Amino acid sequence: MASNLPQKGLPANGCLPASLHCYCSLFQYNPPMLFFTRRRRRRLRNEPLPQGWLQVLEQEVPLYRRLHGEDRDELHGHVQVLLAEKAFEGGGGFAVTERMRLIIAAQACVLLLHREPTYYPRVSSIIVYEEEYLAPLTEVDECGVVTEGIDRRSGEFSPEGALVLSWEDVVAEGLDVHSAYNVVLHEFAHELDAEDGITAGTGGFAEILRRNYLQLKRSVRLGRPTALDEYGAENPAEFFAVATECFFQEPLSLRAGHTELYRALSEYYRQDPAQWGDSCTSPPGS
Repeated sequence: MASNLPQKGLPANGCLPASLHCYCSLFQYNPPMLFFTRRRRRRLRNEPLPQGWLQVLEQEVPLYRRLHGEDRDELHGHVQVLLAEKAFEGGGGFAVTERMRLIIAAQACVLLLHREPTYYPRVSSIIVYEEEYLAPLTEVDECGVVTEGIDRRSGEFSPEGALVLSWEDVVAEGLDVHSAYNVVLHEFAHELDAEDGITAGTGGFAEILRRNYLQLKRSVRLGRPTALDEYGAENPAEFFAVATECFFQEPLSLRAGHTELYRALSEYYRQDPAQWGDSCTSPPGS
């Protein structure tokens, strides 16, 4: 879920401290700092994974089991960088373990394969709750009527810097390999959208997304079956996030039912998950 609301773990105004904004500006526009950052990231990518991490990835990240050797090696490096650069916090007193951090980071880094990664610069902290959490909700309808209330959520991304996840929903991805649902892919896709201006754009990719978004809205209204979750009909940003989930989780279904969309996502992510193999692959020894 995309969000512009203040998040738990951030200041009350939902904004990053001025000092952190200054740091981000230096990071973006200071060539020496950028040079050292790239060198540090290159070093991290070349380090071997700590003992035991491969077993966790094999057993608890279905997406990882579908990757081929070279992609796995690339993923290992991206995971090292992401874990070194992002702060993980437990929401509501929840204790976030190294295993949890690894499982989340591995799925987030699948979206970075074959790209020049920037490692989600708009995410400063990843907040993990034990289960779905309550958050304030403000909605404005087409007539301008504002409705306020409380919403139960499994995850959300705030452009102010927080990405929030329900651990219960993260685990659900590993329990049902037939599902297109993946809250980690969904929320990190929102960051890519904010970073690249995807759904707000006017190019060919944005037009394909917009066209397929309108098709999904029509299918939902008429009760027609579709490979895409109907939540994607909420708005263009949610459509891109839902389409990303389906692209990686159920690529064969998406390619068969939405060929144009699949090709566009394949070009954007520079990947072809339909060629990876069976999404139902079981962990070793199961």
